[in-house]
Amino acid sequence: MLIREIQAQDNIQVAKVVRTVLEELNVPKVGTAYADPELDTMYEAYQKPNSAYFVVENEGIIIGVAGISPLANGTPDVCELQKMYFLPETRGLGIGSQMMEVCLTKAKELGFKQCYLETMPYMEAAQKLYRKTGFEYLDKPMGCTGHSACPVWMIKTL
Repeated sequence: MLIREIQAQDNIQVAKVVRTVLEELNVPKVGTAYADPELDTMYEAYQKPNSAYFVVENEGIIIGVAGISPLANGTPDVCELQKMYFLPETRGLGIGSQMMEVCLTKAKELGFKQCYLETMPYMEAAQKLYRKTGFEYLDKPMGCTGHSACPVWMIKTL
């Protein structure tokens, strides 16, 4: 398995991974990543400054995704971990930890001091990974992500 930066030809597979996982978990389609306008053009969306998006590829098939970008309407030293999803067959293999390390290393390289994320309460495996990586819970959201249906907020000092 290979973790690499997204390429333009990955857009269709990336959108499929995100939608597949969100549908599997019965995540609301409004107020979550499912409704994000850039979901079908992720390569282009992450070409903006201080952003990066990564894919996990196995034999030419994308099986996991995650990225970082400045937190919308946040301070310049805070990034957001965005759209981190893995297909069921990848879970429990340590790929999430590897992807998290890639994203957080990139965030540090880009000069961010903190990394913020939002998730759903029933995404317990994801929260376990976030806590293991040093994320702590917040009482309220930061920035303005547009993900009003995500009521769990976390942050990590880099």
